[in-house]
Amino acid sequence: MKQIEAIIRKSKFDEVKEALHRIEVNFFTYWDVTGVGNEKQGHVYRGISYSTSDIQRRYLSIVVSDDFVQRTVDTLLEVASTGNVGDGKIFVSEVIEAYRIRTKESGHAGIN
Repeated sequence: MKQIEAIIRKSKFDEVKEALHRIEVNFFTYWDVTGVGNEKQGHVYRGISYSTSDIQRRYLSIVVSDDFVQRTVDTLLEVASTGNVGDGKIFVSEVIEAYRIRTKESGHAGIN
């Protein structure tokens, strides 16, 4: 099993969620985060300067069996991309074990 962590633009979240459901990745956790990126420019709106170095994004945590890793990553790369700076990052880590609390199932059965 692997954990896929993705930091994406909030504006792409609905598209990403639908695309993940299409490839049968039906369970994941997400939350809103703020990060610091490479972009250092500020924007001025009505005479007030705003920093764009603090970037609002959505963080997804997805645990999948090994056979779903590549299709999940490929889907994220395809759907979350705008081709512009700030599209986000994807990290893949090993998951040693997973348990479903209600049924006490573990491993692959614990995440599906």
